[in-house]
Amino acid sequence: MDRSSDEATITTAVVRRLLAAQFPKWAGLPLAPAPAQGVDNATFRLGPDLAVRLPRYARWAGQVAREQEWLPKLAPHLPLPISEPLAEGRPGEGYPFPWSVLRWLPGERVDPDRLTDPAAELAGFFGALWRADATGGPPPQWSNAFRGVSPTDERDSAIAPPRLSARIERVADLIDVDAVLAMWESARAAPPWPGPPVWIHGDPAPGNLLCREGRLSAVIDFGTLAVGDPACDLIVAWSVLSAEGRAEFRKALDIDDATWARGRVWGLMEVLPRRDALTGPDAAHARRRLDELVADFRAAGG
Repeated sequence: MDRSSDEATITTAVVRRLLAAQFPKWAGLPLAPAPAQGVDNATFRLGPDLAVRLPRYARWAGQVAREQEWLPKLAPHLPLPISEPLAEGRPGEGYPFPWSVLRWLPGERVDPDRLTDPAAELAGFFGALWRADATGGPPPQWSNAFRGVSPTDERDSAIAPPRLSARIERVADLIDVDAVLAMWESARAAPPWPGPPVWIHGDPAPGNLLCREGRLSAVIDFGTLAVGDPACDLIVAWSVLSAEGRAEFRKALDIDDATWARGRVWGLMEVLPRRDALTGPDAAHARRRLDELVADFRAAGG
């Protein structure tokens, strides 16, 4: 999200120097950039079983301590493997932020159209995550992009008016703007989450889910981990599941109308594509995801 000038220089040479200075037992292992890279963090494969993950921007530096503290506590309560921190690195060798060595989780980034029974697996995972004891967990804050806030929260989340308005404006001539704006307003008008805040992943998009042989195998990238409104995690319903799968997922988790409405705006944030995605070779896929969101809103009376 943050594209400011504080981007760190992260190269294979920098990472190798960091390892040599702080974790020499791993310094001789093969090191290469991971095939799939995130926007907020750089990831390197270290030997056959390890990964190095480094924030690119100052905003995301707090993610390291959060993952180091909380992921080992959450892992025993979840039905799928998650990122496993093994060591926390310090700034050094020209790199300005803390960083992590993690266990490498095998698998491929999911293709939503090639998964077998993802609704049941995802419902099992998120049900367990939302039930886990959230005492003392981190609230929505700057370094987790305010994931888990209400749609009426004015802080700098992905669904805050300045960000979502700009996203809509960039593709306004290519989408049903009236329907999208009505959906957004319905989310803002929905009652807030009535219970205590729960653990949320914060960004369960396809790139943060791994699969093997068509089955979900792991959930990764917990940089936006927070304790807040579970509606945020409904991103997964719109970016991964089919209409049939969404109905199964919602029923399994007994998601009420207000939470589903708030979740739509998080889904909108995820599936509302860049302009080139609506005009390029994958335009049909992008439009299908957005059209399904609008259709669901209209079927609910919107």
